[in-house]
Amino acid sequence: MNNKFDVIVIGGGHAGCEAALSASRLGAKTLLLTANLDTIGVMSCNPSIGGVGKGHLVREIDALGGEMGKAADYSSIQYRRLNTKKGPAVQATRVQADRNLYRIYMKKTIENQENLLVKQRLIHSLIEKNSQIVGAETSYGEKFTCKCLVITPGTFPNGLIHVGDKKTSAGRSGEAPTKEISNSFKELGLNLGRLKTGTPPRLDGKTIDWEKTTEQPGDKYPLLFSFESTSVKNPQLPCHITYTNEQTHKIINNNLHKSPMYSGEIEGVGPRYCPSIEDKIVKFADKDRHQVFLEPEGLNTREIYPNGISTSLPIEVQIEIINSIKGLENADIVRPGYAVEYDYCDPRDLKATLESKKLKIYSWQVR
Repeated sequence: MNNKFDVIVIGGGHAGCEAALSASRLGAKTLLLTANLDTIGVMSCNPSIGGVGKGHLVREIDALGGEMGKAADYSSIQYRRLNTKKGPAVQATRVQADRNLYRIYMKKTIENQENLLVKQRLIHSLIEKNSQIVGAETSYGEKFTCKCLVITPGTFPNGLIHVGDKKTSAGRSGEAPTKEISNSFKELGLNLGRLKTGTPPRLDGKTIDWEKTTEQPGDKYPLLFSFESTSVKNPQLPCHITYTNEQTHKIINNNLHKSPMYSGEIEGVGPRYCPSIEDKIVKFADKDRHQVFLEPEGLNTREIYPNGISTSLPIEVQIEIINSIKGLENADIVRPGYAVEYDYCDPRDLKATLESKKLKIYSWQVR
């Protein structure tokens, strides 16, 4: 077996898929290593693409030949143009996607790409020679060598999930973390820190009183994400809006000491654009309510994503929070919300090209 490659990509999430496709389409012999073939292209948290913070990135990826915009159009179940009453600089397209269709599209694209080999493997260590990364070793003892290594591990390096005072080693709910890759980062002298992100509880749509919520339809004339897309592929579904209230905020304030974010259990810094409901209540104490968007996870599921109430509070408190919200008085939680804490490499150790300053870079060119 020839285990020599031009490029090895570790991780099969959004970034890993685009990196592997980009390298292989440039003519590089590419290997994508992922812990689970079935989770290639999985939308880990919110089943949506774009928005004000990221919509322009999706279009830039599309302009450069990437797949995210095409996958979004293939799996869309609602298009909505945001901030249409404001100037063009802050307008953005957001697609609600069918989580399963998005994964299917991306996995099929990856598996059928020329110059790209995909393997389900766990990484044991990175192979370093003369201060240069030359490959990766798997948990089976296999060694794959390369001229360029791209690492897109997401929340998996030393991942730790928090629900109240309960902790579980995981990179995503039900999936094991990758501790070995964090150890390799340390051995290479890279500076590590901890980040935190979170996700809301998922709800059973059959238990929601939709009459008490406000319907939010999609655009009548959708603006597609990809330049190559020609039409809407799927039936379009509405989202719905409800709000937190004083009772919701009282429940959260009374239980802040049970939140790992405020009890000191979590060291990592949270994302700027995706605050937890605990953070919102504390930092915006003057607000008497916050929006909750009830978003369908797909065409063939009743699972609902309540966007806006990401939390790591104990499950019994999550139930209280949900049942205090209008329309959700009898809503049932099918998946608890949680926070996940994970290792990251300090971006100040990277060049503008995203190459490491601390390791030598192999000089080569795809022909």
